[in-house]
Amino acid sequence: MNDRRSPEVRTLRVPGARLHAEVRGSGPLLLMVPGGPQDAGVLADQARRLAEGYTTVAYDPRGNSRSTLDGGPGAWEEDQRLDVHAEDAARLIREFGDGPAHVFGTSGGAQIGLALAARHPELVRTLVAHEPPCVPLLDDPEPVLARDHEVHRTYLKEGVEAGMALFLGLNGLDAEPGPAGSEDTPPVDGAPAMDGEEAATFERVSGNFGYFLAHGLLPLSLYRPEVETLRRDGTRVVVALGEGSAGEDIHDIGSALARALDVDPVAFPGDHLGYEGDPEGFAAALRRVLTGT
Repeated sequence: MNDRRSPEVRTLRVPGARLHAEVRGSGPLLLMVPGGPQDAGVLADQARRLAEGYTTVAYDPRGNSRSTLDGGPGAWEEDQRLDVHAEDAARLIREFGDGPAHVFGTSGGAQIGLALAARHPELVRTLVAHEPPCVPLLDDPEPVLARDHEVHRTYLKEGVEAGMALFLGLNGLDAEPGPAGSEDTPPVDGAPAMDGEEAATFERVSGNFGYFLAHGLLPLSLYRPEVETLRRDGTRVVVALGEGSAGEDIHDIGSALARALDVDPVAFPGDHLGYEGDPEGFAAALRRVLTGT
């Protein structure tokens, strides 16, 4: 059994990239997919908590942090593709498990989980999709898409800092400090001091902001989950919505996914970053949905 606090670090060679993965615990496989520019470090606390009862595998999606792309600088000029992300996730499940896995994805990571489940239903036991930004499922997606395009244009004209500031402001994510390493909240005066692990995660994730704004924001938001395929295959999809996200666009988007799948959304503690704001409560909620209790 792996130590729950110190992961076994593994590198998996996949077409076009090398994936950094962190393995803890023992038991059924639980693949954990961070969102946007995030990496495995953001989910480390949840991975440690869930490692008692599960083999948790958290990883850096290709192009983020330690999951480097092949091919030199030109490889970083291509937009992210959900089908490629899904195949990476499938390879991780085959590498670390001997059957279908539970999958937890948050934000853009939930989009990856939805693409995985549609392409490889045989590999997914349960998918917990936490607040996926599947904007096209809204009855009127144009206002949200317009804001995403505005963020992208701002990044192109004014740079990473201006683009991220607008992204945070438009999504209501700049009101209070969040834990280190979050994709959504920069450090501000008065924020709790970071420990070494948190500081390292924050530094890595901050370094991913440019790649996210240039090549991840729009592809992740424009992805429309294959809801008919998911329903036809009978994949168990749990749509998790933060109690603190009520009234925000991301809550409406997740609710639209739940309606399309004809499932009831499940309330999780906190907001879009509830796994950091209330880690104990979030882990307990995740355990409940994974076990069906």
